[in-house]
Amino acid sequence: MIPHIARPALLIAALTGLAACSPASQPQNDADAAPAVAAADAWCRPSPNGARAGACYVVLTAATDDRLTGGSTPRAGTLQVHEMKTENGMMTMREMAQGLPLPAGEPVALAPGGAHLMLMDLTAPLIAGETLPLTLDFADAAPVTVQAKVRQPAMAGVDQGAH
Repeated sequence: MIPHIARPALLIAALTGLAACSPASQPQNDADAAPAVAAADAWCRPSPNGARAGACYVVLTAATDDRLTGGSTPRAGTLQVHEMKTENGMMTMREMAQGLPLPAGEPVALAPGGAHLMLMDLTAPLIAGETLPLTLDFADAAPVTVQAKVRQPAMAGVDQGAH
């Protein structure tokens, strides 16, 4: 006969053993289940002293249809997805509240004059030559962290490869 106190311990041990033998109902971690987004050519514009905002750019390619929804960086209070648009003959900038669509397999370039990452409430100016981490968030894919170099934009028609 098993003592009254040992019965719950045996039941717990048996159930634990059964749980260990059963297949996992969920992936081991979110990264295994989330579709991937590749990021390339991340960079930010230098910001003037006293500026509270800065702009960064990157090329994103999603494995499946997804959306860039925002992100974070230790260098700013907020990282938002913004776009430049011409409305009534005036260039305007606004947050893309629903995020930026990323069609499967198609590179999407965040670039000056279009969609970009807006860093709000900078902790310090963005200085040419430094690198800062940007963690990008997506509707479906796992977050991606890139290292963005702070530099001046390349001039149109000028090959900067030798510089």
